[in-house]
Amino acid sequence: MASTERGQRQEPPKARRTESDLRRRRTLADAAAGVPPGDADAPGKATRRGRFRCVIYLCGDPHADTAELRRDCTEYAEAFCWEITAVIEDGAGSPPPPDRTGLRQAIAHVRSGGAGAVVTARRSMISPVAREYDQVTREIEKAGGFLHVMAAASGGPHTEPA
Repeated sequence: MASTERGQRQEPPKARRTESDLRRRRTLADAAAGVPPGDADAPGKATRRGRFRCVIYLCGDPHADTAELRRDCTEYAEAFCWEITAVIEDGAGSPPPPDRTGLRQAIAHVRSGGAGAVVTARRSMISPVAREYDQVTREIEKAGGFLHVMAAASGGPHTEPA
């Protein structure tokens, strides 16, 4: 049955997982990473054995509340069973990417091997300018990781045009 209403989009429901489902997913991720059962609960052991690590990067205006986006990015990374090594927030507005201390720190995490990806909520948090966005993406790839924009992948309420 087709809807005749225009302009209204129904947002897809957010995945809410039970604690037992999260434990099952972590166990599967540990097995895929070669972590023996029981070692995943010991601090630091899972990361030495290969669990995928990421850093969350958020950028906004100085007085912007990024708590919801931080929570969304955290839930998103945890859905993939990625270990979050750092959450870095730039609250200095939107200067060009080379001038952002937090973005430099996120890329340094990748460069040092502390993370394999930079996860962000929106493409515009890197740069609304396509050329600058592409430069940052290439820099992260040269450092040995990749940039993952959560909203573009999830199709959620924060989706922005590419």
